[in-house]
Parts: sequence; C-alpha cells; structure tokens
Amino acid sequence: MSAVDSAFHGLRHMIASGRLEAGAKFPPESDLCDELGVSRGSLREAVRMLSALGVIESRHGSGTYVSQLRPEEIVGSLALTVDLLPLSGLLDMYELRRVLESHAAAQAAARLTDAAEADLTRLIEEMEATSDPELASSLDASFHAAIAQLGGNPTLMALLGVFRGRSRAYQVFELPEGPELKRISDLGHRAIAGAIIGRDPVAASAAAAAHVAQTEVWLRHYRPPVTDR
Repeated sequence: MSAVDSAFHGLRHMIASGRLEAGAKFPPESDLCDELGVSRGSLREAVRMLSALGVIESRHGSGTYVSQLRPEEIVGSLALTVDLLPLSGLLDMYELRRVLESHAAAQAAARLTDAAEADLTRLIEEMEATSDPELASSLDASFHAAIAQLGGNPTLMALLGVFRGRSRAYQVFELPEGPELKRISDLGHRAIAGAIIGRDPVAASAAAAAHVAQTEVWLRHYRPPVTDR
C-alpha cells in the first residue's frame, strides 16, 4: 500500500469510526502525519481525494473540516466515477435505475401537489413541442428530476441524477431514427405523468419501469456514441 493510500484509509477510518464527526475540525497536520506515519505531501493528497468525494472541506484561513456527511452529497459524488463508465457499464446499472425510477414514480403519485402537477404538465407539453434533441434531453432530465423530488428522498434523487447524467451522454434522439424514438419516448412520459396525476402509484411504477426498460433496449440496439453535454 502506498503512503497516499495509507493516509487515505487512515483518515477514512477516523471519520467512519466517529472519531472525527461531521463538521469536526481536523487535528494539526503534523499530528496526523505522525499518527499515520506519512509525509505532509501524502497526507495532503489524501485530503484532496476525500475532498473530491465530498467528505472533507477546506475553509480558507480556518483549516480542514469533515463535511456534514449528508447522504445526498456523498451519493452525488459518484458522478466522478459513473461518468467514466462506457456504455456497457452503464447498461449493467440499468436494472437498478429501473427499480429506483419505478419507486420514485410511485412515491410521486402518492405525494403529488397541485404545483407539481402543473410543473409535470408543463414539462410534458414542452417536450412534445420541441424537435431539438438537446432541448428534449434537458427537459427529459428535468421531468424525471421533478418526479424524484416529489418522492421526498434527497439521496434517491441524487443517485438517480447520477444515473441520468451519464445516460444523457448517449443521445438516441440524435440518431437518424431519433424523431420516431422521441415520439415513443413522449408517449412513455405521458403514461408516467398520467398515472402520477391520477394518483395511481401502481400504474405510475409500471409506466416508469416500462419507460426505463425501453430506453435500455434502444441503447443496447443502437449503441450511440458519446456526445458532448
């Protein structure tokens, strides 16, 4: 194990064990180096690694602190690695996405508000009205994010956002078959929204699962190249 790895795992253990709690200030750098048996350079690199994961935050002029360790922020940092997945790796995660989107839609149907209903309706209408693949993709992401937000679980919303973020790199709407695929996708969105607005969790769950499954089928069949987002 390298010195950086030793420092990384040592700090991680201090946080995981509760010795350094959420919001706690780190001990002096020299003390940590002595305890972990590493140089200042290795310790600082480990701190940078944990900072990228949302576990540590540096405050200018004050020092280094453990973050608030909010689950949604920790899960959101998964984008650092999920965004590196090739299409084959993303497809391996689609079963999980299908289950989670299905659950989120069911929760949304049970918790729908008048304001959220109006927002979902607006997003559906804007998606159906546009022929711009990039705009359609953006509205698609907003539609699913709005559903996840209704579910009331920030961690689930963050995880689904990570999945959708990587999925948006593969744009089937930009393919020659794109207009027809978008038409089918719009129908899927209509089915999801209709079930949610009808306050039917079972139908919403089924519609969301079918919609994600259809996207997976398209990605497996067409294998679109990565596009800039």
